[in-house]
Amino acid sequence: MVKQVEVVETALLAPSEETPRHPLWLSNLDLAVTRTHTPLVYYYPAPAQGGAAGTGSFAPDRMKAALAGALVPFYPLAGRLGAGPHGRLQIDCNGEGALFVVARSHLIGEEIFEDFEPSPEIRRTFVPLAQPGEAPSPLAMFQVTSLRCGGVVLGTAIHHAVMDGVGAFQFIQTWAGLSRGLDVTEACGPPPFHDRTLLRARRPPSPTFDHFVYSPAFLSGSARPSVTRVYPVSPKLLADLKSRCGSGVSTYCAVTAHLWRCVCVARGKSPGSDTRLGLPANARHRLSPPLPRSFFGNAVVRELVTARVSDVLDSSLGSVAETIKKAVDGVGDAFVRSVVDYLELELGKGGDKEGANAEAASEQLVPASDLWAVSWLGMSMYDADFGSGAPRFVAPAQMFGVGTAYMTPCANKDDGITVLFSMESEYIECFEKVFYGE
Repeated sequence: MVKQVEVVETALLAPSEETPRHPLWLSNLDLAVTRTHTPLVYYYPAPAQGGAAGTGSFAPDRMKAALAGALVPFYPLAGRLGAGPHGRLQIDCNGEGALFVVARSHLIGEEIFEDFEPSPEIRRTFVPLAQPGEAPSPLAMFQVTSLRCGGVVLGTAIHHAVMDGVGAFQFIQTWAGLSRGLDVTEACGPPPFHDRTLLRARRPPSPTFDHFVYSPAFLSGSARPSVTRVYPVSPKLLADLKSRCGSGVSTYCAVTAHLWRCVCVARGKSPGSDTRLGLPANARHRLSPPLPRSFFGNAVVRELVTARVSDVLDSSLGSVAETIKKAVDGVGDAFVRSVVDYLELELGKGGDKEGANAEAASEQLVPASDLWAVSWLGMSMYDADFGSGAPRFVAPAQMFGVGTAYMTPCANKDDGITVLFSMESEYIECFEKVFYGE
């Protein structure tokens, strides 16, 4: 697949207007994420009226102008990672710019995305990769690939230290809106809020909860052969799962409960052994005072639920879902402050060991007994209309971490949701049977 993509143009785009030049302090939540670019692909089928791929809405000059405009309010994306006081990682907001690549290919969109599977090959083909070297790489990199069928793939790679999924989708939505001719206020909505001051640790740091999920011991497993699959969850299956959970249980909690039970069955763990569930939670509205909804940084904290395998499998689906709901609801201001303080103490033990120009290994070694369930439900993934309509499909180009699941909306909300799941190769067949046939 890689050989079938030809790079036509590579450019470094600075913001179209002068932007603030200063070091931007990164919070402990920014420093706790994987130090790598998050790769996504957006697939746009050929427009019904025809026309050559890479023209019209996706004409390079049009997209470059809109990207330069979007980098004005989102100016940290045009900066570079650097070292601040005591070697702490920060963003040097210097306006150097984002990478923009134009490519073309003889590939056909439906052949790639009809039975899509995230993989390193997909990432190498459609998403720019950071090049090793002394100079810090761009924090934001994009590739627009015109396909033989007339469709287009937009590959995005934004460094995770800059923002979480909420911020990433807000940026893409702004870029798309500017490309359609909207002004920046219409395209962006509330301007991105870059100040991380509300996420500073207390003095002295005083963690009051157990945060083993952040400890080096938690992610100390070994790499395991895995496969990644995309599983549609039809409205019928979704309704069935939620009906078995009772009122007040969210889609996320119901599907996560089902996933957790399926994983326990597929892995064949003994009933008396422990299994753990990792739950990321958006902290923006959980803090007091809350962060602005347009906060552009990492505002996700992790909670960990531990249970006996027998309890997960022998309890009703509704009971498991209630356990998950209770854990998520328990993430409030006190918990978030405790996470930030815990990370402050961990940082003080060894500083930023990776250094300003280093990236952590992209593989998150989730223990073999565990499940990590990430929700992108409710995010504006499909609000990325550059002028010819919304994408037909949006997904990670590559998954990181065996035992990690992403729940995403579908382009058509009436189609239910999608679960992307990475699991050990030897268990995947059993998992699929249980997931659809329990």
